[in-house]
Amino acid sequence: MKSTLEIASRFKEIILNGTWVANTNYKLQLENLDWKIAVKPIQNLNTIAILAQHIHYYINGLNEVFKGGTLDIKDKFSFDFPPIQSQEEWNNFLEKFWNDSQKFASFVEQMPDEKLNEPFVDEKYGTYRRNIDCMIEHSYYHLGQIVLIKKLLTQ
Repeated sequence: MKSTLEIASRFKEIILNGTWVANTNYKLQLENLDWKIAVKPIQNLNTIAILAQHIHYYINGLNEVFKGGTLDIKDKFSFDFPPIQSQEEWNNFLEKFWNDSQKFASFVEQMPDEKLNEPFVDEKYGTYRRNIDCMIEHSYYHLGQIVLIKKLLTQ
């Protein structure tokens, strides 16, 4: 199997359809979640909605690079989003999240394996492989937070 196909499969597993590593994924956790729970604060933690938007922010930013664009995402803006104020807004966000995640996986699947070892935008950012792997690892980190916050809010 091509390395890019394997990496894309790992990415899809955490966001869209897998349960092998964490026994869940973003889609399972968020798809039927009431927006009021998604935006409900608990103590000083980020909300479920903010964490999901944060991961989407990075997926979308990497997609821009994959399309041949520039790397415009900045950590300092990665938690700044307008509040979600209805179930419709939450559902619209989720649809965009799933679509952009599928695009991300498709970009990776279509990438030649050799590209994985090339510098990502600038050598200071490491390789394509490192950035894609970091996206997967970062997604697992925040999925764990989402699962815990959801348990706290729904029990």
